Amino acid sequence: RFFCTAGRGLEPFLAREVRARLGATEVDCVSGKVFFRAAAGPGELRQLRSGERLFLLLKKHRPLPVSGNRGKMLHEIKSLVIENPEYWLDIISVWRKLHGHKGKTEDGSQENTLALKRTSEQETNTASKRQKTEQVRAIVSEECQVGAGETCEAPDRMSRQECWTESRTCSELPSRGSGEDPATSEELGFSFRVSCRCSGAIARILTSQEVGRAIGMALVKQCRWRADLRDPDLEIFVHLNDIHSVVGIPLFRLPLANREYIRTAGLRSTVAWAMASLAEIRAGGLVLDPMCGLGTILLEAAKEWPEACYWGADISDSQLEGADDNIRTAGLVDKIELLKASVKALPLPSESFDSIISDIPFGKKFKTTSDAQLLPDLLQEMERVLRVGGTLVLLLSQELCRRMDGLTRCAGSDPAEASADGDNRAALSVDGNSSSLAQGGGEPVLSRHFGSLLPEGVYAVSLGKTDAFIHKYRKVSAAGS
Repeated sequence: RFFCTAGRGLEPFLAREVRARLGATEVDCVSGKVFFRAAAGPGELRQLRSGERLFLLLKKHRPLPVSGNRGKMLHEIKSLVIENPEYWLDIISVWRKLHGHKGKTEDGSQENTLALKRTSEQETNTASKRQKTEQVRAIVSEECQVGAGETCEAPDRMSRQECWTESRTCSELPSRGSGEDPATSEELGFSFRVSCRCSGAIARILTSQEVGRAIGMALVKQCRWRADLRDPDLEIFVHLNDIHSVVGIPLFRLPLANREYIRTAGLRSTVAWAMASLAEIRAGGLVLDPMCGLGTILLEAAKEWPEACYWGADISDSQLEGADDNIRTAGLVDKIELLKASVKALPLPSESFDSIISDIPFGKKFKTTSDAQLLPDLLQEMERVLRVGGTLVLLLSQELCRRMDGLTRCAGSDPAEASADGDNRAALSVDGNSSSLAQGGGEPVLSRHFGSLLPEGVYAVSLGKTDAFIHKYRKVSAAGS
């Protein structure tokens, strides 16, 4: 059993991907996570493109009962993690096979087995216990800083959403026990680090620090493991909230969302992959990103669907240089063509592309002009170069969605009707089973303003500090007919 974290709104994409790519069963989506069962090796698991971090699932229970007895609650939490010492032997064995862990972990395997079976009377002397306690406190102080209402500290390059998805285990500081002598280190054997996240009702009673400290001390006492913040053999993640209680072990050091073939990151790779997955890319098809920026969408699409041909256009020299660098790094020079052009006047034949995928810029650095005339020019040109039957996938900000509503009113629609349509826009639910493009009887905005584009789906996704919508359209007739 596994679970994988996902950016908000990408859970249905991840659920479909694990079924299609891994043949997964028992797939269960909740906000921010997808649980599943699969008979897959590390190579196959690492190919997941819409997930953030992948975990081997140890425990998934109902939410822990909340009471005023803090001691009882901590006891139940410790029992959740270490109720059966023999279970850890099986888990470590499975984790080693999946992780390909070698060296010091395997060298200490016999010692770890014996340690798990020792009784509490065989524990080390008082000084050793004090040292272990200090080590666990170091783990909690550095790793489990997320409590109710607390915010996450992350490097500048990471968004708040990314940090949340990364389970907030970014500390690389050494534990206080890192200076112990070799003999003590060998005795303590297997090293570990605990990361804990609490939210909801339980976070009003216990902090993540308290929960992490209790779990860490119990593992040190029962399993005789030692703390290591810098390079542990094992990381243990505990997520407690009002939906479930989850314990897991990350399979890979780096998140799945970190793409080794992208030198300079632009749009979040998981969102880019999700957009490409909606474009119905086929072998021999022509795919265009008319505002390609650093080329993230093209890279994700070309890696996943290499039998198609890809074109990227942008008006910015610096963006094209960055895209070219990324394409060369990814080894896709023969798959992706770049050209400098404005999306309002593409030097391309009409009805020449099978799919168009584009992130219409709306960030702090690159954004569309406030002039509402840009949007109809942009969309009409995309419509022109798209073949009948082709797909158009756009990433739009909430502001751009409102501007599209404004375009409809400018085109002569009834203001009250246009406003109602804009206020009733809905998106796919987390389970991916329901979709509403516009409720209340009105037609979607683009289908009224650009008659050949038929809406097929709207997906709300998070980009960290802001939310956005992935819109999918199909061209059903020649432009202007």
